[in-house]
Amino acid sequence: MAESSATTSSSAPGLAGPAPAAATPAAPATPPAAASPPAAANPSPAVPQNTGILEVDDAHDGEDDDSALGVSSGDVSETASVVSSIFRYREQSGRTFHAYRDRTGTGSDEFIPYFLPNDESETERLDLQHNLVILTQDGQLYISPAGKDKPLKRVLDAGCGTGIWSIDFADENPETSVVGIDISPIQPSFVPPKVEFFVDDLELEWNYVNPFDFIYTRFMTGSLKNWPKFFDQAYKHLQPGGWIEICDIVSPIACDDGSMTDETPLLKWSKLLLEASENLGASLSSPQHYKQQMIDAGFQNVVQVDYKWPTNPWPKDPKHKEIGAWTQANIMQALQALSIMSFTKGLGWSVIEVETLLAQVRKDVKNKDVHAYWPIIVVYGQKPE
Repeated sequence: MAESSATTSSSAPGLAGPAPAAATPAAPATPPAAASPPAAANPSPAVPQNTGILEVDDAHDGEDDDSALGVSSGDVSETASVVSSIFRYREQSGRTFHAYRDRTGTGSDEFIPYFLPNDESETERLDLQHNLVILTQDGQLYISPAGKDKPLKRVLDAGCGTGIWSIDFADENPETSVVGIDISPIQPSFVPPKVEFFVDDLELEWNYVNPFDFIYTRFMTGSLKNWPKFFDQAYKHLQPGGWIEICDIVSPIACDDGSMTDETPLLKWSKLLLEASENLGASLSSPQHYKQQMIDAGFQNVVQVDYKWPTNPWPKDPKHKEIGAWTQANIMQALQALSIMSFTKGLGWSVIEVETLLAQVRKDVKNKDVHAYWPIIVVYGQKPE
């Protein structure tokens, strides 16, 4: 989940401390390519892809199954020299969190509500999650028609995390300038020539001098309070004909066959996480509104594509089994990261209460008799020519 106007700029380590070099699992084998959905002018909800009822694989013995894993100067809102306080991260329960404070001029010293840590364990997870998205999208970094009809000169990675998407995109498109924005300076120092990272708050006013041809953002639910403003600013800073694409996770967690009930700790945790996010002012329900908010901002050819991430390798379908293995690894590493700050700050729980619940949730994540999955959506749209 993920990842903002700059009080600090940096083309050195830039969302997420330095990204780990080799802790990410080997990329999964690329499945056969799937056809991308056609763009249509504000169509009715697109027929979901990969979201039919998943058939359960009964051929398991209840043991954990890991085999499926295959185990400079940019133009930002405000620019200034790197402030040492940005690197003095907050600490809680052995995890570190961003130290980017509210500099909106209101006098507030409150932290931006991004609730995930930015330590090495989390940056490893973000890179693993990147590979999970690539697997889901059949080897593609994005699925919109951006760049299909004309070259992409400037691209914005909004909430870039470890910078892995920006770097992969630049490797595939060496003529494109890529700007990555995040509130944590955790991107690597050595990057492709046309990639720059900046510490920035996406909820402040954007004052980019040059417009973008493509804006990409991923797993930012729970990070922004004002999504309509985000889409309005994206629209303003896109070239006519430019595209925006957002990939995100939908809460709460879902199940199609009744194997997960209201008494299942996994579902209880998911609903509590949603409640905590609402108390903190940046609701995890935001993805349910992206499509309409994009249309309201003026975008056309808006399309939503739906996917499923099974919580473990319980599906029979080989691709979803592999996705489930990756998702299990992702969730197991994310549980504490997602819960510590949000439950203690958003629900008033003690750390002991949080860890007690998580012990039960971990059992559900490994249990192949619980046929749960995370709904994943990708929404993209185009600014009119």
